[in-house]
Amino acid sequence: MFRNFPNSQFTAMTTYHPTPTAPIRFDGQVAIVTGAGGGLGRSHALQLAARGAKVVVNDLGVARDGSGTAQSAAERVVVEIREAGGQAIASGASVTDPDSVQDMVEQAMREWGRIDILVNNAGFLRDKSFSKMSLDDFRAIVDVHLMGAVYCTKAVWEIMKQQQYGRIVMTTSSSGLFGNFGQANYGAAKMALVGLMQTLAIEGDKYGIRVNCLAPTAATRMTQDLMSPEDLALLTPESVTPGMLYLVSRDGPTKTVLCAGAGTFSRSNVTLTNGIHIGERPDAAELLAASADRLHDRTGETVPTTGFQQSQMEVAKARAAGA
Repeated sequence: MFRNFPNSQFTAMTTYHPTPTAPIRFDGQVAIVTGAGGGLGRSHALQLAARGAKVVVNDLGVARDGSGTAQSAAERVVVEIREAGGQAIASGASVTDPDSVQDMVEQAMREWGRIDILVNNAGFLRDKSFSKMSLDDFRAIVDVHLMGAVYCTKAVWEIMKQQQYGRIVMTTSSSGLFGNFGQANYGAAKMALVGLMQTLAIEGDKYGIRVNCLAPTAATRMTQDLMSPEDLALLTPESVTPGMLYLVSRDGPTKTVLCAGAGTFSRSNVTLTNGIHIGERPDAAELLAASADRLHDRTGETVPTTGFQQSQMEVAKARAAGA
């Protein structure tokens, strides 16, 4: 989510049209999509169903700030799917209630006997500057975006391990990846999902579970006040959903942060620069300050596959300096 940045910051490019792969299908697979009563979640659910998946359409039906409930939103999407010839059931479970989440997962297992895909999409906003934000508003956003994803993922994790197959998407945000004024609570929760994804992708690898993040920009009720009408017209939920389909496909990646909006897709990485060794000495802080340019030099930076690679690099440089 951003506020009208000038287009001149970005390099123009022609539309990229490679040769398509075989059609991505989900026949015989079962997907749970949270926050699927409207916006991105609805688009995700409709497209998964159109490509053969049986879909649990989850939505508590809350307003943009999290108030109220109305399961009819999920039920309307289920009707859309069924009228198009697909299979779907509705769930009004709150993702912030572990018992309700467990009931939703058990409902899916009773109905279809497996769960292959989880798209953690549920959430709402309570934007204010940090000075004006109450701790209750901070906690509410962390609960729904971060802990909601934790509860849903925990509920399907053992099922996916036993199946030796699973695809999980966490919905992160540019507000978490890069920051955005007035969204300290939202940004903190969304960046925490990246850390969750990074670790679960490692832990799930040997069980055939792939975990990724999707950072969408779309014209939904959560973004309607942040952008111009002209920009919003380009940022349809439907232009984001292909990114989700790719991430949850059988041959999709793992440990990836995919940014998507207006039909444009990019990858965001957490990188590690080559670093400088200063050593343990009384003036280390001053030497570091004097070496800021070298510290910020991104030449030769890497994307570590695990956190251990940071300590490996540090120890290697220290040993080399003492040789």
